[in-house]
Amino acid sequence: MRSFVGMRYSDQLHELIAYALKEDIGEGDHSTLCCIDKSAIGQAVLKIKEEGVLAGIDVAEAIFNQFDASVIFEKQLKDGDAIKLGDIAFKVKAPVHVILQCERLVLNCMQRMSGIASLTRKYTEKLAPYHTKLLDTRKTTPNFRLLEKEAVRIGGGVNHRFGLFDMIMLKDNHIDYCGSIEKAINLAFDYVQLTKPGLKIEVETRNIDEVKRVMAVGKINRIMLDNFSPEKIREALIIINKQYETEASGGINYDNLEQYAATGVDYISSGAIIHQATCLDLSLKAVIL
Repeated sequence: MRSFVGMRYSDQLHELIAYALKEDIGEGDHSTLCCIDKSAIGQAVLKIKEEGVLAGIDVAEAIFNQFDASVIFEKQLKDGDAIKLGDIAFKVKAPVHVILQCERLVLNCMQRMSGIASLTRKYTEKLAPYHTKLLDTRKTTPNFRLLEKEAVRIGGGVNHRFGLFDMIMLKDNHIDYCGSIEKAINLAFDYVQLTKPGLKIEVETRNIDEVKRVMAVGKINRIMLDNFSPEKIREALIIINKQYETEASGGINYDNLEQYAATGVDYISSGAIIHQATCLDLSLKAVIL
């Protein structure tokens, strides 16, 4: 998946985990320190409490291992698996202090990621008969985008640009501030040649006239058809004639998804698969021997 410039996914995950543990533990886990012996070893299992798609088990393993390399983490399921009430995702054996201090971070990540993966899978299964692929967006939770986009990938979606740095997207405000769609495209093209050759350019269009104007200029990689009806998308696709990638966005939901996919558009982008996803119910329970 895409990631921050100059950083591998594993490095970003390590940093995310470090900050999240620091945020939660602070000066110390007094609830555990007051009543659990530091030498106590325990076991726990991750229980599934509702149907969906599992996501974040690799993240959970990374959290435990980063906190304490001696942890024994045994996967029973893997990311992307369909899950149901009563399933066990993993077993962990570790110092009790480690289990209790990692518990909430593991659950927060896995519940959120599994909710996103489950909703994404619902969308992608509906798109399966069509050419169209599902994209995520930048409508994410600050400082948690890495794992939200990973959850989309696990659910079968395609990651769009990770941030403002890995693609040029000329949206309506860029175009309006710049003065015209032609000027914005030409300046973006020149910028790429001078600054970052190979950086892709996408331009948002709001009507058929703008599609025609983009086609007259060229110099881009993808055209976004924003808030177009399926009928207008078909009209636009005839004009574009497969010369550039196409993306439909705005006003698209699960109920009308197939109407848009049936147009033949290359991508449908959806912020909903992240910001409307509901966390799955999971629990980490102690195993008392």
